[in-house]
Amino acid sequence: GHMRVLGEVGGHMGGWGCEKLLHEARLKAKAKRRLRRASSRDSTRESLSEGAEPGPEPGSPKGRAHDRRSRTGKGRGLPKKGGAGGKGVWGAPGVVYGYQEPDARDPNYDEVAQGDTVYATVVPELEEGELEKNVQPMVLEYFEHGDTSEVMELLRGLNLGSRGHAVPSLAVALALEGKASHRELTSRLLSDLVGRVVTPEDIAWAFDKMLRDLPDLILDTPEAPQLLGQFIARAVADHALPLDFLERYKGRVDCEHARAALDRAAVLLRIKRDVNRLDNVWGVGGGQRPVKHLVKEMNLLLREYLLSGEVAEAEHCLRELEVPHFHHELVYEAVVMVLEGSGEEPVAKMVTLLKVLWETGLVTLDQMNRGFQRVYEELGDISLDVPLAHGLLERLVELCFDRGVITRALRDACPARGRKRFVSEGDGGRVKQ
Repeated sequence: GHMRVLGEVGGHMGGWGCEKLLHEARLKAKAKRRLRRASSRDSTRESLSEGAEPGPEPGSPKGRAHDRRSRTGKGRGLPKKGGAGGKGVWGAPGVVYGYQEPDARDPNYDEVAQGDTVYATVVPELEEGELEKNVQPMVLEYFEHGDTSEVMELLRGLNLGSRGHAVPSLAVALALEGKASHRELTSRLLSDLVGRVVTPEDIAWAFDKMLRDLPDLILDTPEAPQLLGQFIARAVADHALPLDFLERYKGRVDCEHARAALDRAAVLLRIKRDVNRLDNVWGVGGGQRPVKHLVKEMNLLLREYLLSGEVAEAEHCLRELEVPHFHHELVYEAVVMVLEGSGEEPVAKMVTLLKVLWETGLVTLDQMNRGFQRVYEELGDISLDVPLAHGLLERLVELCFDRGVITRALRDACPARGRKRFVSEGDGGRVKQ
């Protein structure tokens, strides 16, 4: 390749500096080599994918030069998926366009009406399909890493333009299909993006659209109205949605699903007016929340269960926490609650709950053992506050064993009353008085 190029160039060196021409020739040769490499890559890919029709012989004039396919090495020259689009065309039939920013290149653009001129680096605004292609993987990765600042950086690199609402829409749609932890992360993302990448009105627009889409969303996610209501309540509480968001719908909603979603949001906002900004609306644990918070949630769940006696509800709440590795805490809390409570009823009730959690496999053997062993270890301290703790524990353990909740070994490990026990390991082995 070099020689020919140099030959061509050498022909008209005229008064030019030799250096410059040589340099240009080298660049040209390099570009040609690169093209050749790209195109050979392309042709192998094509021959693999289309295998049927043989390409022209290398020597024939219908070689690469007259080939009308793209030479950039991208695509196989097929039309774009979905068709209808591209610059300067009308677009697909039936598409309704929202408000468009005034465009300085528009012949009717009136500069005087626009205020001060500000020069900025322009990234072209993303088209609908592009947007989804860019944003969806971004959200799914965020579900893995949980870092909102990374998402913000990436979004700033794109020009969302008038499509700011697409990000909350996509994130919430993906979260509806995902787990409780994804919903928690999505609520967090919305509140972090507001004022930085999107406005509360963008988010309002997104929820507006999703409320209208509920009849479709329900097909995949039957509980979509309740979940959407919870998203709305949390977003209002986090100031990610305008405070009057619910007011705007007063008396204007015909769709029963949308009404269900808005009612759910209104109820949550009423109840939780004072409770830490609806932070626990998703009841999510996992690695994201401190142990202290989980302990509080489990405690609450047990107390509610003792009041209502609804095993299924307690089981549901425990699953929602998504911390199977931490279920020994529930066992521990349950036993301690019985010891610190009074009367017969809590004992029987807790055994019933533990039996169900054990049989459904929510609490594994080692989690059950760990929970009870922790109580055994701390019995000395518990007895200081609850003098009768020993007798209660023995009764509870006996009952659990009878109902098949714990193993014989665990029952036998229960500390007996008669022994003199040390206060605890750290106090030099003084015997308890």
